[in-house]
Amino acid sequence: MSKKTLFEKLWDGHVVTKVEDGPSQLYIDRLYCHEVTSPQAFDGMRRRHLKCFRPKQIFCIPDHNTPTHDQDQMIEDLVSRKQVKTLADNAKEFGLSHFGMMDKYNGIIHVVGPEQGLTLPGMTVVCGDSHTSTHGAMGALAFGIGTSEVEMVLASQCVLQSKPMSMRIRVEGKLQKGVTAKDMALYIIARQTTGGATGYFVEYGGEAVRSLSMEGRLTLCNLSIEMGARGGMIAPDETTFEYIKGRQFSPKGEAWNQAVAHWKTLVSDQDAVYDKEVVYDASDIEPMVTFGTNPGMGIGISSKIPAADTQPKGAQASYQKALDYMQFNAGEYLLGKAVDYVFLGSCTNGRIEDFRAFASIVKGHTKADHVVAWLVPGSWHVMDQIKEEGLDELLVQAGFQIRQPGCSACLAMNDDKIPAGKLSVSTTNRNFEGRQGPGARTVLASPLVAAAAAITGVITDPREFLND
Repeated sequence: MSKKTLFEKLWDGHVVTKVEDGPSQLYIDRLYCHEVTSPQAFDGMRRRHLKCFRPKQIFCIPDHNTPTHDQDQMIEDLVSRKQVKTLADNAKEFGLSHFGMMDKYNGIIHVVGPEQGLTLPGMTVVCGDSHTSTHGAMGALAFGIGTSEVEMVLASQCVLQSKPMSMRIRVEGKLQKGVTAKDMALYIIARQTTGGATGYFVEYGGEAVRSLSMEGRLTLCNLSIEMGARGGMIAPDETTFEYIKGRQFSPKGEAWNQAVAHWKTLVSDQDAVYDKEVVYDASDIEPMVTFGTNPGMGIGISSKIPAADTQPKGAQASYQKALDYMQFNAGEYLLGKAVDYVFLGSCTNGRIEDFRAFASIVKGHTKADHVVAWLVPGSWHVMDQIKEEGLDELLVQAGFQIRQPGCSACLAMNDDKIPAGKLSVSTTNRNFEGRQGPGARTVLASPLVAAAAAITGVITDPREFLND
């Protein structure tokens, strides 16, 4: 019997049929629907007079368009209001679970799924959103799909997919103090480039990855898509099981024992062969910041921006264009650059551990007067944890305000937009031109770097505060 990677085990175990020289019909265990990519899919179902094949495996949660204030009031933006209402109407018509605004299970889909036990090891998970790769941290096979594919899953609980190649990325050794999973991810993307993992499904391993908390693993897998990967995953272990145990929708009693026994088998075989393997040394990673307009344009916080002539000839013009947009120059440091906005949140860094990290830097300090800071929990559950741990009081005393859950300033689809020309240090996943608002400039960073910038008013190495 040939040895298999974890990816191959999950993929092969969910294939219903295989088209000769074509795609596989893949069975899907969990479909998440949000308000932006699902309306046309439901319209297609309606036109064909179809019902959802397995409605209990589908969950609808608005997150992209939801405001992060006054959620108990009518949404002011007409487009956002319509999209959020349409999702609620579609869920009701098709008999699907729906966690609307102010519902205790509402939040960003990629935060809610894992924290409520809806995403479990061994599952196939899809959503009309590229950052569905987040759920791979649970030991699931998770990836984003298009709207036509959402309709396919609604109708059949299956999707047609071509099988990606497999890649293993190992990070060996121990991370330095002040270096987080976000830094690890940005480091890997900077070296792989934004297209370096195209066509692959990535499995992360190595000592540094195994030592990550579940929140850290979710952050790492979330960013897999930013190097072109179809998805990212981490084999489930005791850290995973401990995180899942007791969650709202996780197995209970004897079903739990049976589930864990199965989950423990979800590992790559010792002699499994990957199509590509990469190894990095954790000690080489320091807090990271991006300087350009894609997540691959990242450097260690103590490094200078590379010159354009260090890039391939065909990429030098676009590289310089990115620097011009960001108003940065090659050869200069980002340290000391004045910051206008700081954003903590998103499906990348909107979990309780991220708020703990932010608060650990802020404690004993106050927000810089000129900095506008948006602190947005990834879910109402995270909001509850913030209050239970007293982090809200600490942050408010330091001059910060905690907003209501949602995707917020990760993308310019709601009220939380960064004004043109302003520089934002953001814990999100993308720094494309206009991603946080038309003309906005975005530096991607960890919650620690974001917190240091928020209290100093400039891009600052957070390790200066960790050594206090």
